[in-house]
Amino acid sequence: MKKALPYLFASVLAAFGLLTLFLSSSVIFDLFGVRAQEGNYVLFIVWANFLNSLFYLSAAYGFIESKKWTASLLGISGIVLLLAFVGLFIYIKAGGTYETKTIGAMAFRITVTLVFSALAYFTITKNKKQ
Repeated sequence: MKKALPYLFASVLAAFGLLTLFLSSSVIFDLFGVRAQEGNYVLFIVWANFLNSLFYLSAAYGFIESKKWTASLLGISGIVLLLAFVGLFIYIKAGGTYETKTIGAMAFRITVTLVFSALAYFTITKNKKQ
């Protein structure tokens, strides 16, 4: 079971990363008419999600190979998302248009990222110190 956990974590994180990559790149590059369907998207949030999708895919590899940098990479990913979230609130306060679902989606994404960062720390980083 202990050997299966890294593959489980990597699979879920890779799926999340691929979904994020598809959705964010679809908005950025206006693929499949997704941009029109998204309504009032905030471009810097979409770019932050795109960047994080690459982090997620790299971290999935890190889980499989038990790389110590996996937790750090996911921590950086969380910081990028938190900064984007703060930027979103500044943007909203300044009167910028946005979809209310963006706030919930960002809160969910930050939570998922921090959970995976903690999982990486406790399953890889902490065990490799021994």
